Parts: sequence; C-alpha cells; structure tokens
Amino acid sequence: MSTHFSGEGNIGSPPEYREFANGNDEPRRLLRLNVYFDNPVPKKDGTFEDRGGFWAPVEIWHRDTEHWQALYQKGMRVLVEGRTVRDEWEDAEENERVTFRIEARRVGILPYRIEAVTLSPKPATER
Repeated sequence: MSTHFSGEGNIGSPPEYREFANGNDEPRRLLRLNVYFDNPVPKKDGTFEDRGGFWAPVEIWHRDTEHWQALYQKGMRVLVEGRTVRDEWEDAEENERVTFRIEARRVGILPYRIEAVTLSPKPATER
C-alpha cells in the first residue's frame, strides 16, 4: 500500500548512506534520513504549539546520494515529496508489526537555520 506524501520537517540524526550490490551493474545507492514532521499550530501569544507530529524514515534512492550525504545535516529543515509505504513484519516474539516509511522523489532544503550556501563551480564540460 502506498499513497502520495508531502510534508515539512526537521532531520533528527545524521544521514545514513548505504550501497547495495546490483549484479554487474552500478550499485544501488540509498540515503536514509530520520525526519520529524511537525504540526505547528499558532497560539495567541505569537508562538507555536506542536500538535500531532511524527517521526518517519525517509529513503532516497539515487545514484548521487553518496554526494548528498554531506549536504543533509541534523537539524536541517526539509520539504519531502514522495509516497508513504506500509511495511508489515513480525518482531522477535512473533507479534505482527506495521511501520511506515517515505520513499522520497524530492527532498528540498528549506532556508531555516542555514548560515551560508556555497555553490561549487561547474566543470568546463557543462558550460
């Protein structure tokens, strides 16, 4: 089961990068982010109260994820678009469990808590 997902949240831990063998082809690359999707509701005093936020693992499958590992940082505010995927499994005591994860199509960095952005120059072949 899967559904479309779009949400804003904060990365809660350093990104986790993994490679998986893919026969003779280039390995499949995964970057996993642990994101807290909050639900800020404004209060009369101008502050916000979080109502009903949740943690979700966000998975990015892409050939460039090794490079993105250094880009995404703990505490960074991100906008995630993708799909939710329901996983069913049994724990050690054979109890049925259900978890959800997000397979991201896009993870945009929002400008909150960012002090500077440095762009690398384009290689001569791309000009």
